[in-house]
Amino acid sequence: MQNKVLAKSFLWMFVGLLITFATGYFVSTNETMVYNVLGTGLYWIFAVIEIILVIVLSARIQKMKASTAKCLFILYSVVSGLTFSSIFLVYKLFSIFYVFIISAIIFLIFGLIGYFTKLDLSKISTYLFMMLIGVVICSIVNAFVQSESFSLGLTIVSLIVFIGYIAYDVQKAKRLSETVDAEALPIIIALDLYIDFINVFINLLRLLGENKD
Repeated sequence: MQNKVLAKSFLWMFVGLLITFATGYFVSTNETMVYNVLGTGLYWIFAVIEIILVIVLSARIQKMKASTAKCLFILYSVVSGLTFSSIFLVYKLFSIFYVFIISAIIFLIFGLIGYFTKLDLSKISTYLFMMLIGVVICSIVNAFVQSESFSLGLTIVSLIVFIGYIAYDVQKAKRLSETVDAEALPIIIALDLYIDFINVFINLLRLLGENKD
């Protein structure tokens, strides 16, 4: 049962990433769509929709049908792709590709650590959350300060936080697959892992990505 749930979760995470990257690339190739998504207030509307979808999926896990959860997850992946399209305008395609590979390797390593470790990683979740809140607050401040060195520091801290979350969320997924009997469980696990991967990828892209000329 556990392996079946986890297999479905990783499959759906991959599907979500595929949808997001495909959507982002498609939007970036269409000037009209780029303007409509990134040049108007629609960008912030999509960002709010992303947050709402995450809250709904997380809060309704015990009662939601698998079909409903799948539809919402696909919708979330598409909406994320719309906001994600900016990276294809800023960074070279090859750069995006090799950062994706590096992100996948990091995800694999820390996912395996989370799965096989005997340590209770729930003990570090509070610290990770506190660090994440700190990053969000400091990012808001830096939006006004515009310090490049401060931004670099925040990127590194954010990368560490989400790498930690990979191990924690995989261990949590393993535990939930043994104790929770919910039809939509693989989707909510996939959502957590998807968010971890995307954030690791974005932070690595900021550090290693090569800008277009």
